[in-house]
Amino acid sequence: MKSCLYLVILVALISSCQTSKNVVAEKKDYGFLTDSLKIEQQLEKYKLPGFSVVVFENYKIVYANQFGVKSMNAQEKIDENTAFSTASISKPITALLCHILEEKGLINLDDPIDKYLKRWHLPKSKFTENHSPTWRQFLNHTAGTTQSGFEDHYEGEVIPTLTQSLLGQIPRYDREIEFMFEPGTDWSYSGGGYTIVQMALEDYLNKPIATLAQDYIFSPLGMKNTTMIQPNEAGFLKNVALVHDKDGKVIKTGLPITPQVGASGLWSTPTDLATLAIEMQNALRNTNNKVISQRVAKKVTEVTALKNAVGGWSYGWQKSFGYNNNEWFMCNGSNTGVGGSLFATMTDGNGFVFLANGEKPNRFPVMGQTQKKLLTLMDWTKKSNDGATQEIPLGIKEKLIGTYDDFLYAQKVETKIVERNNRLYVESPLLDHFKGKNDNELVYLENGYFKIIDYPNLLQFDFSNGKVNSVTLLRDTLKTTVYDIKKEK
Repeated sequence: MKSCLYLVILVALISSCQTSKNVVAEKKDYGFLTDSLKIEQQLEKYKLPGFSVVVFENYKIVYANQFGVKSMNAQEKIDENTAFSTASISKPITALLCHILEEKGLINLDDPIDKYLKRWHLPKSKFTENHSPTWRQFLNHTAGTTQSGFEDHYEGEVIPTLTQSLLGQIPRYDREIEFMFEPGTDWSYSGGGYTIVQMALEDYLNKPIATLAQDYIFSPLGMKNTTMIQPNEAGFLKNVALVHDKDGKVIKTGLPITPQVGASGLWSTPTDLATLAIEMQNALRNTNNKVISQRVAKKVTEVTALKNAVGGWSYGWQKSFGYNNNEWFMCNGSNTGVGGSLFATMTDGNGFVFLANGEKPNRFPVMGQTQKKLLTLMDWTKKSNDGATQEIPLGIKEKLIGTYDDFLYAQKVETKIVERNNRLYVESPLLDHFKGKNDNELVYLENGYFKIIDYPNLLQFDFSNGKVNSVTLLRDTLKTTVYDIKKEK
């Protein structure tokens, strides 16, 4: 009996210790980020009015901080509930909404989208005669439509309708949206394509996209400071950050109105966007997800476009970034006087969101430094699962060294393969921009493919004619070949 009592006490002590450890872990202090990020100093240096940031780790928000003001005119401080215009971060929300609606049987994303349209129909084109584009092709930018982005409007101005937008009766465009290639054969970023998606949703379901997003995403997830309602409409948020120009002055009323809501009309906070990202991450592991199913989460983050698609694209999410062997889904938003980014890992529940209410010269340096610092400070490192490596044969190594046109992201920037300490490294201004370092080692895998450390695509070089003739990028079941890439000395 006494031994049983000792056993009970021992179990209780172990349990108590484990509980204490868990409490300590939950109370981990992330305050060091404030001192390390030095946001306040950067706001002053770059004349950026305001900045809001959230960090999440292990599926929980662990750090949230706000700096600066909503408006340089009023000097009212930004708080956790202050919403920003998020620009293109609207697109993955629209794509997620479409997939949720499909799962509920309300639409079919494999259908040609034109049959859902009422106010306007797709223009005739030689590219679509035999291949009418589907919803999915608009959502992953492979439909081939023009109109990349849009100019904002302000209260007191004439706000164009969706039909006028698609007809090109808006600033920046003087012709109707059109097709540049056969749907599904290439990739081209198109805000106009998302405007078509918005019109199809509203025409077919007889509800504004703002209402659909509120009913199926924002309200169920408790995103109280997020909306697709615009500043000239009833129900718009009251606690918002105004947009500013490069001199730190409020642009017009400071409240941009975006009729192309599905492409760039979302307003939100870093906290709400982090809540959405964590729900996605939980859905991917099918644990603690309340609104998004695992099927939908996997589908919207699946890489579906590789050719010319900036290293990889899914439905609304960019999938071209890697760091410490993590795979990420991410999105950047950039409109006049406002912008930000959302980065989230596909596993382990880590990431960050930040939004800023200043023009590009003011916010880009702060955003860039914050991104690089967070990726370094949080040290979210995973073990690589790309397989064993082997030594690069000398003959192949010599052929690889050189200067290339950009074969990683199709952005026409100079890319180099250099040798340092008997190892090969890839230098690209885009890798430097994302990661803050340009020491991206090129390793040779035992299966004959090459891998750039922290770049998500595998590479296969063709060495015909005694030099690098082409490189094939491989991702999951997708591959694309880039030809004539090496620049002559």
